[in-house]
Amino acid sequence: MKTQVKALVVGGGAVGTSIAYHLGKRGWDTMLIERDELTSGSTWHAAGLLPLFNMSYATTHIHKYSVDFYKSLEEETGLNAGFAVVGNLRMAQTEERMDEYRLYASTAETCGVPYVFMSPDEIKAKWPLIRTEDLKGALYHNTDGYINPADVTMAMAKGARQLGVSIERKWQADGFHWTGSHWEVTCTKMIEKGGNLVPSEEQIVITAEHVVTASGNHAQRTAKMLGIKIPAIPVEHQFVVLEQDPALVAYRAEGNPEHPVIRDADAQSYVREERGGWILGVYEKEAPARFEHGVPDSFRADLFPLALERIEEQYMAMIHRVPSCEESGLKDDFNGPICYTPDGNPLVGPAPGLRNMWLAEGFSFGITAAGGTGYYMAQMMVDAEAEIDMASLDPKRYGNWMTTEFAMRKNEECYDHVYVLHHPDEERPAARPLRTAPAYDRQKARGAQFGWVNGWERPNYFGPLDAPEDFDEKSRSFRRGAWWKYAVEEARAIREGVGLVDATAFTKHIVKGPGATAFLDWFTCNKLPRVGRINLTYALTAHGTTRTEYTIVRLSEQEYYLVSAGAWSAYDQDYLKKAIEDKEAEFGRIELQDVTTQWGVFALAGPKARDVLRDVINDPDPATALSNKRFPWLSARQIELGMCPVNAIRVAYTGELGWELHHPMEMQNYLFDLLEKAGAKHGMKLVGARAQNWLRQEKSYRAFGTELGRDATPLEADLPRFVDLSKEFHGKAAMEALGVRVKCCTVLIDGPEDADPWGREALYHGETRVGRLTSGGYSVHFEKSIGMGYLPPELAVPGTKLQVKMLNSLWDCEVVQDSPYDPSNATIRMDG
Repeated sequence: MKTQVKALVVGGGAVGTSIAYHLGKRGWDTMLIERDELTSGSTWHAAGLLPLFNMSYATTHIHKYSVDFYKSLEEETGLNAGFAVVGNLRMAQTEERMDEYRLYASTAETCGVPYVFMSPDEIKAKWPLIRTEDLKGALYHNTDGYINPADVTMAMAKGARQLGVSIERKWQADGFHWTGSHWEVTCTKMIEKGGNLVPSEEQIVITAEHVVTASGNHAQRTAKMLGIKIPAIPVEHQFVVLEQDPALVAYRAEGNPEHPVIRDADAQSYVREERGGWILGVYEKEAPARFEHGVPDSFRADLFPLALERIEEQYMAMIHRVPSCEESGLKDDFNGPICYTPDGNPLVGPAPGLRNMWLAEGFSFGITAAGGTGYYMAQMMVDAEAEIDMASLDPKRYGNWMTTEFAMRKNEECYDHVYVLHHPDEERPAARPLRTAPAYDRQKARGAQFGWVNGWERPNYFGPLDAPEDFDEKSRSFRRGAWWKYAVEEARAIREGVGLVDATAFTKHIVKGPGATAFLDWFTCNKLPRVGRINLTYALTAHGTTRTEYTIVRLSEQEYYLVSAGAWSAYDQDYLKKAIEDKEAEFGRIELQDVTTQWGVFALAGPKARDVLRDVINDPDPATALSNKRFPWLSARQIELGMCPVNAIRVAYTGELGWELHHPMEMQNYLFDLLEKAGAKHGMKLVGARAQNWLRQEKSYRAFGTELGRDATPLEADLPRFVDLSKEFHGKAAMEALGVRVKCCTVLIDGPEDADPWGREALYHGETRVGRLTSGGYSVHFEKSIGMGYLPPELAVPGTKLQVKMLNSLWDCEVVQDSPYDPSNATIRMDG
């Protein structure tokens, strides 16, 4: 057994085996260790479904790669992976569910996933055993199906061995030590004793440059050994296998093809054929999280007691949908642990705070994701970046505020939400409120309906004061929900008067010290601002794509205040911290402080914003304190609003005259009351994030996580004004080498009267799909739908006529100039 490798993969399920295979294919000397037998974790009791498509752009690419890859394994390895390409039929009992599928379909197109819509009559004609009279229709993926989890894992394992990968069973990782250049992993030989798997006295230390953990249900044990938090905790998942259905046997005997995987989302279940009978799998409510503190040593390829009372409703729904199965008896049952995360997406990427440690944890659809995860993980490890933006799966999307209780409650919620209607404006209630700024109660009393951002409660919009508790839930829609009119009023308030936005969730860091200026000059692509001024800039990846967007305020010659997206606090901090560690010896001492929770932020914007502030500012000459001469655009000043000291920044994400008011968190309620009272006579309105999102699109302001990410450069985002090519910076050469493959632009859309795009839609030029939207919404200024997205450079020019796919129909749109609202920035520079 080797004790020195380039990469060590810990975990021999489908995910770990795929990673080992793909690292071997890239030429890395790789070893995989498994504490028991391959597939002995969740892989062995998985149903093996391959749901090709979901609403995550990255996850869809992962699933699509898996489906294509699995079809090639037999030719490469000689082993049949057990892939039944029977298709996947997503049925809808309501028009709203059909709207969900229409949105799914347009997004599927952006990833090259084929589909067709089917009517109830078409379903019945093709598969007569399915009851269809209460269906509205279905979305059918013909390239989908199911696979044997053990067979596909063994095929990948054989392929890995053929590529030189070592696979060692019955070895458990018991300790990880980073030496500064490599990992030393203490491994213990596991032995059988009385039916249990127990550690022996035999130990070895494996030296590896890189380690990948794919420990499945054992993620909490892994987290403790690494000293990090991993919100991957298993939840019970049940499925049952029925005896043969005579009607099904007869149907197949007539030469009919196998039924597709039948997904009855409105009944929270899936059904597929199994040797003349049926498998029923459910996602019921009240399925408990398990093993939150680790898997017991006695638990191997085991199951939990069946809880049939939890799935009675789904079982009856199956009999309704496939009436012929009613007389089939129960043949087998499974209730096993499947790992979940709070948002249902796996944790794939670098571990927080650690070097060369990679996580592949929390796979609720592990068989589907295994192939693609291996492919893209290998790209990240070997090439330093994947070809698609993997940020949405990054393990650092949850910060240190995350606890075991939080992960349990959210994972249980995620499980029972698998088949709920996933509105684009969906907000899930479990474990909330948790992180609240001081003004939370005040805003709630004024009708705030909150969204969830990195644990923070942030107003999405302000509804009626007498709204019932479930107002927001009932307001959601795939079209214009009941909340839409309130967001319109808020957006108009900022365009015509003045509005106040709570932006406290922003991520905030202080970077200071003798090496701070040299470091930030290298770390970001724009010129650094002068003292008292601000700049928008980007930190790049080694591949030249956009890693993080920052607003940088220069407080002094060697002290800077960095503001970035609120959803990415730990993600940004980890990148900053590691970059500082790498460059401190070269540039000098650099101090990094996360001050996110120390400073609240209110954004005051609109033509009357100066009038509101003038009424409360404490200054020797209030009449000129906020003028262009004393407080110009893109500058920062320390001011006093009443008794509250404020670091004010003259910038507005809405594109109107405005200021960001960064204030001590403990004074937030005082400042809120002060501004509310002063704003009353100017008609000030409280404004939520949805209206702000619409307004920033009217100004073509790119947003990190949508237009900005690790699959496009700042030049491709069409932001050359924020890139200083006269200096050297991290990622510059790679950015220039990539060129401009695609280009970001803004489109105005002549869409349906009752719907706007969500930023997930395909763009067409004639008959050809040419791009995709990354943001979408409504423009109060142009009184039509608006969107932003990426196109080939030759099409991303004002005047280009296109069509956008919305609700399964094509709607005319046109590329417009950047910042179609106030392109000269006259309003934002307005003097007074």
